[in-house]
Amino acid sequence: MTDKTFAELGVAQPLLQALEAEDYHTPTPIQVRAIPALLAGKDMLGIAQTGTGKTAAFALPLLQRLAADRRGAGPRRARVLVLAPTRELAIQIHDSFKTYGRHLALRHTVVFGGVGQQPQVKAMAKGVDTLVATPGRLLDLMQQGHIVLDRVAYLVLDEADRMLDMGFIRDVRRIVATLPKERQSLLFSATMPAEVERLAADMLRQPVRVEVTPNVVTVDRVDQRVLFVPTQAKRAALAQLLRDPALSRVLVFTRTKHGANRVSADLDKAGIAAAAIHGNKSQQARQRALEGFRAGHSRVLVATDIAARGIDVDGVTHVINYELPHEPESYVHRIGRTARAGATGVALSLCDASERGQLRAIERLIRRPLRVEGDGMQSARAEVARITPAAPAPRDGARSGARRRGRSGSGNQPRAA
Repeated sequence: MTDKTFAELGVAQPLLQALEAEDYHTPTPIQVRAIPALLAGKDMLGIAQTGTGKTAAFALPLLQRLAADRRGAGPRRARVLVLAPTRELAIQIHDSFKTYGRHLALRHTVVFGGVGQQPQVKAMAKGVDTLVATPGRLLDLMQQGHIVLDRVAYLVLDEADRMLDMGFIRDVRRIVATLPKERQSLLFSATMPAEVERLAADMLRQPVRVEVTPNVVTVDRVDQRVLFVPTQAKRAALAQLLRDPALSRVLVFTRTKHGANRVSADLDKAGIAAAAIHGNKSQQARQRALEGFRAGHSRVLVATDIAARGIDVDGVTHVINYELPHEPESYVHRIGRTARAGATGVALSLCDASERGQLRAIERLIRRPLRVEGDGMQSARAEVARITPAAPAPRDGARSGARRRGRSGSGNQPRAA
């Protein structure tokens, strides 16, 4: 399927010209399946994580349909509404619409919280073709009368499962209730919890179901490894890893906002350019950190899971899990930040004794063991050994437990696949 071209999918010349300028030549599997169906006016349920090309999968056909019908939306109105859970994702979707639609003379804007509303009110005053929004700010502007959704012909709900995680489903339902009944609707989600299933059933009419399984990314594209490191040694191990110039653009994940700040500060002290991005940062600070990472000013971006869901940066060579997530699905989302657009990447997890349960849950989800890192990590292990007190000899029970796990306590012996 992926040997098709965008032209063969029915994409119009002005959009092909924009894709050519961005060096996008080969459609991804989700684009091959979604673009013709959306051009035909079908509703769609897309089950796909970030990194699969889903933004272009819906942006290209919607832009083409807008261009074919030049009727304006009218003051304070929009023809396309895209709902996204985070400010970062909303901005990136908006930028994609502008990039792909650069030759179509359409109007686009984005609204989100955490910044003053006046520029957003002004942008909506004459109406737009595409409006990308986070639910909270959109509801605020609707209640104030600055945005009216009675002419929305196309609705996209992106990352619906993250909307659920962040408590936005009720807001989403309130927004959808104000839209015209006659519209084309699209819902995308990486996972399908029961509440998202119900929302899809209420929103969509006889949808085409397009599913791109995360295992393609997880198993085939990402070289996944684990390094067993005591908690107190993780800081030194991370710095040692990052002294390798092959780690040229690295996302580091922590579980908490405080942890992201601490790790970023420690790396800066070690002479490694790093920035942190999480929900407690101001919108301006988050954008500065993201743009610095994208431009290469910061080689390392330290992020929490929710903040990172909106990150779409090409060329991430490595993802490092400084701490394993509590939810194994979050591991899949994290490592999907590398190995994008057909490239390969490396995901390395630093795992201490308290995280063995999370590691087993991850391995069950992805249906394979993570490879224990060997010779390539000897320098990091030497640094870990230097600062870690010698552990007491394990009792017989602990030793036999280690044998049952199929590896030594230091993690030097790889497990059988």
